[in-house]
Amino acid sequence: MIHPKTELKFINNDIGYGVVATEFIAAGTITWALDKLDREFSPMDFQAMDSIYQDILDTYTFRNNNGNLVLCWDNGRFVNHSFNSNCLSTAYDFEIAIRDIHPGEQLTDDYGYLNVSKPFRGIDEGTKRKVVYPDDLLKYSKIWDKKLLKVFYKIPKLEQPLKPLISEDIWNEIIAISEKKKEMESIINNFYSEK
Repeated sequence: MIHPKTELKFINNDIGYGVVATEFIAAGTITWALDKLDREFSPMDFQAMDSIYQDILDTYTFRNNNGNLVLCWDNGRFVNHSFNSNCLSTAYDFEIAIRDIHPGEQLTDDYGYLNVSKPFRGIDEGTKRKVVYPDDLLKYSKIWDKKLLKVFYKIPKLEQPLKPLISEDIWNEIIAISEKKKEMESIINNFYSEK
């Protein structure tokens, strides 16, 4: 489920639609969490589908660490890619804002941690990276972990509208990490290899 202080909005002809903040979202806020309405499709499920459905799943899903395609039921599926994303996935089935997000600003993910099946060229944002590769999680996990750790401690201190979607065990782990009693699991745990 995507953060409730967001809406779907047309961005431009190159990007199409995206998810934008309707109110200020502080760094450390959970911006998306896997929930019971999100659907998961195995590679066998995908192969058994007609091409019209395969095209939809190719466009709107991400691959989890089990190799299954996850389709968000809400506007979460419209979060666009950025090489300088303001949200990052964690190893705990939720994403957080890694910097403050202001009203009207898009929520963005780096698709490099979503286990893409084939490389694609992103929109040029003036960054060193220009292409998203299937093994980006292996290359950039340490960088992404550092970005997560800078704001992870804020999670229990902020208003979290998506907290009801986080299990008690995971919430207790978040608190332990924020109090430096436990190490945060690396985003690399999200990696899926087809080999």
